[in-house]
Amino acid sequence: MLTDFINKNLKKAKYKLLKDGTYFAEIPGIKGVWANAKNLEDCRKELQEVLEGWLLLKIKEGERVPGFEMKFDRRSMARHA
Repeated sequence: MLTDFINKNLKKAKYKLLKDGTYFAEIPGIKGVWANAKNLEDCRKELQEVLEGWLLLKIKEGERVPGFEMKFDRRSMARHA
């Protein structure tokens, strides 16, 4: 479920080659998730790391993330005495 969300949103990413020769990337609709690197490959990697961190923070804080739903199997969470 995490991987699907991340991959889906990385496909929406917009990349720009800046005047200084570096690459900038952002994901429309996800405020604060962006990356900047010397080459396109590093920019993609950094964007993925930023998105992963953003998602984990949202989950930790209990915030709703559009397009993402946590699903739990309560049976696997039960403790046996």
